[in-house]
Amino acid sequence: MRKGSRLNQLRVRRGSPQFTDTQLRRLHSETPLVDGEADIDNGLALSVDLKGDTGTRPVGWRAKRHTNIIDVDQRGLLDPLDFWDPIEPSRSGNIVLDPDEFYILASREAVAIPPEFAAEMVPFNPLVGEFRVHYAGFFDPGFGYAAGQPPAARAVLEVRSREVPFILEHGQIIGRLVFERLTEVPAEAYGEGIGSHYQRQGLKLSKHFAD
Repeated sequence: MRKGSRLNQLRVRRGSPQFTDTQLRRLHSETPLVDGEADIDNGLALSVDLKGDTGTRPVGWRAKRHTNIIDVDQRGLLDPLDFWDPIEPSRSGNIVLDPDEFYILASREAVAIPPEFAAEMVPFNPLVGEFRVHYAGFFDPGFGYAAGQPPAARAVLEVRSREVPFILEHGQIIGRLVFERLTEVPAEAYGEGIGSHYQRQGLKLSKHFAD
């Protein structure tokens, strides 16, 4: 990275915009937030996909420990296999997360965030196991959303286990989305007009890697 590299974003909150579960259920009934039945309890549950759709490979990526450097200002130039080991669909329906290794996985559910809302992945319940999911846990307005269409984007999950191995099963709940209403609808959805895959993504590495 160098002077001028873009590394973060600023978000500003006013008051207490967080939704209650009752409000969230009402919103889902009006505009589906996930495909299928919504599990709403202190937020909207998301589960992990370890089987993939027919013919889809891989279902995730595991970061290699020792690689070359990544230029954060360069897009689409790096071969994923130089930096990641692919995770194939699991016949058993589970994988073992090795301690302190970093994984990219995807949600089983497709998600849609209406343009007048944003959402954030809340930390996983530590009573279930010592691992952390989705370090980049903010979902921008319009993620996976198109008026009159079903939810269209999978949540990309950045996962790391701590200290001990952790067994992750297909369909296991790995986090919950907490919704917030915006003060006004944005003029355009995040990523529009720049060729971004963000709004309709599946399992996807960052912009630095070639498709």
